[in-house]
Amino acid sequence: MKPVPPTTPLRRAPVQRRSAERLTRILDACADLLDEVGYDALSTRAVAQRAGVPIGSVYRFFGNKRQMADALAQRNLERYTVRIAQRLEGAGVEAGWRGAMDAVLDEYLEMKRTAPGFSLVDFGNQIPVGARQAEPNHRVADRLTELLGGYLDREPDEDLRRVFLVAVETADTLVHLAFRVAPEGDPKVIEEARQMLRSYLSRVLD
Repeated sequence: MKPVPPTTPLRRAPVQRRSAERLTRILDACADLLDEVGYDALSTRAVAQRAGVPIGSVYRFFGNKRQMADALAQRNLERYTVRIAQRLEGAGVEAGWRGAMDAVLDEYLEMKRTAPGFSLVDFGNQIPVGARQAEPNHRVADRLTELLGGYLDREPDEDLRRVFLVAVETADTLVHLAFRVAPEGDPKVIEEARQMLRSYLSRVLD
């Protein structure tokens, strides 16, 4: 089970600060419009207008709206990783794997509820809506292996990555079920997911 190599949907990476700020505005506009009109009605022109940039600036970074959605998903993963790291830093190592698992699940739920566009693009597996692709979850498992290996005092090897991949796939399926049942995520389904994860991880991490 080899780690999935990262992909870069950008045609050209920003070099100057102004270019990076423009890219941020484009992705922010893309996220807002995904919530407002959905993926099918999204267009590069509408994103440019919402971001207040020339259409050529959008095409400098992206060839089409799919590449924009992919870049937004990649940014979501980066932000998710940072949020988990910050939470674990505040909790300290004494929280153990249970604290780490709560951070991973709770921050995912928070992004599902609050991050613009997240309900559609997630970490890259929701467009077309309902699509189920394995690759984004592999990337999440890779990140968690890197991030949590040292925190849990475990070698970040293939065994640990497989554990996190199983946990990520399980959480992904059950959290999506929770948000199909209720707009903010059905709390009973979420609690079932939490208990299932604790049961599985206690068997392999204790």
